[in-house]
Formats: sequence, structure tokens, C-alpha cells
Amino acid sequence: MGWSQHKKRAAARLSNRNNYYDILELDELYWFVFHKPRTETRENVYLITMVSRNPRQIVGFDIAYDKTFERIQDIVDSSPAASEYHTDGYWGYVDTHFPGKHIRNIRDKSSTYTAESVNADLRHYIPILARKSRCFARKLSTLKAVVAVFVDAYNQFGLAKQKFRQHREKGDLPFSVVDFL
Repeated sequence: MGWSQHKKRAAARLSNRNNYYDILELDELYWFVFHKPRTETRENVYLITMVSRNPRQIVGFDIAYDKTFERIQDIVDSSPAASEYHTDGYWGYVDTHFPGKHIRNIRDKSSTYTAESVNADLRHYIPILARKSRCFARKLSTLKAVVAVFVDAYNQFGLAKQKFRQHREKGDLPFSVVDFL
């Protein structure tokens, strides 16, 4: 199964469960494909994520060599609607049309804490994205496939965790991966 099939499958699961989100956050992280380039900023691949606060899910993502507003607009257009969209200070969000209210925070990360946390999970669980690593994806398609599989598993685990918490007795042990298996 290719990365696009995993991405479509994850999107289908989300659209079947939720047609509307209250708050979505967008953020981007960068990494390298094949090698670290010798450019000034040393970045060459962007992973743009759209995350819902409740339930904590990765609603949309894209991986590419740029982070233009057109690419961001494609993520927004292909995702379910929300009443609010929270972003950081990146200028590409200014030209993007959001169906709901757009809140752009240029001062700090207080509006995108969920997306920042999910990006930290991506860097933690996917060795290719770890900051101090010798791992590099040789091709962009490899990175896309790995992230698509992760997003699918991450969203399934998140839904199972939310379901467990709703039916949990007071004093029960916290949810873990063991409960998911």
C-alpha cells in the first residue's frame, strides 16, 4: 500500500467520524531528504500538519519542498470545516482563505500548542524526523509513506484513548499502548 492510499484511508476514517471540528491548528516543521543541504537555513523539506484539539487528531498533512500558501490552501480545502483556525506567524497563512475565523499568533506558540506537541511526537516516533539523527529518507516518497502510516496509527490510538477515558472508572490505571493492542 502506497503513501497516498494510507493518506486517503486516514482521511476517510476521520471524515466518517467527524464532519466538523471546533478548533484546528496548522503548523509546519522541516527536515532533509537524502542529505543536509549546504544552504544558509539548511532546510529542504516541509511537513505541514493540521491538527484538531479535540479529539487530538492529525486532520491533514502535506510534505513538499516548499510551504507556499497554495499548498496550505489545499490542506485547508481537503479537510473538514472548523469554527477557528489557529496558526503561527508564518506569512503563508495570511494569503490562505479559511472557512472559519483565522487567529494568527505572531508572538508565541500559545495558539498552536497542540500542533507543536504533535510535531514533537512526529520527531520522537519517526527516526527520520529526529533532530539529531543520521537518518535521512533517500526519497520524498519514502518520507511521505512513513508519515502516512504514522498518521493512521496515531489517529486510531487517539480515538481509542479518548473512548477509554470516557468509560474509565475513577482510580483505573491510565491508558497505555497495552490497552490499544
